[in-house]
Amino acid sequence: MSFTSDEDHGISLKEAAKLTENYRQAASAGTMLGSFFGKTALSNILNQTGCVGMRIYNAKSDDGKAAYVLVGVDAKGEDMEDGSIAEYGMGCPPSCPDSSTLAGTA
Repeated sequence: MSFTSDEDHGISLKEAAKLTENYRQAASAGTMLGSFFGKTALSNILNQTGCVGMRIYNAKSDDGKAAYVLVGVDAKGEDMEDGSIAEYGMGCPPSCPDSSTLAGTA
């Protein structure tokens, strides 16, 4: 499979809110709803030579907490394992926005 970096992943806020609501309704109390990653971490991945996008893996820390691993992807769809990889996002909860349709706090 080949990737170009121009793939369209856009959806409306209404569609996005429904997807996150579906997840929240199925999740147990305290389940991580999302995670914040700063611009520098994302730029370090996306600005790598040959990077056309990013893959986000669901992961779990050694203490059993939900996590995400972010890695660049090249035009062949391969993970750029020798490049910049990110984790340690700021989980929600506890770092949830005060008012967000996507987090169900609006």
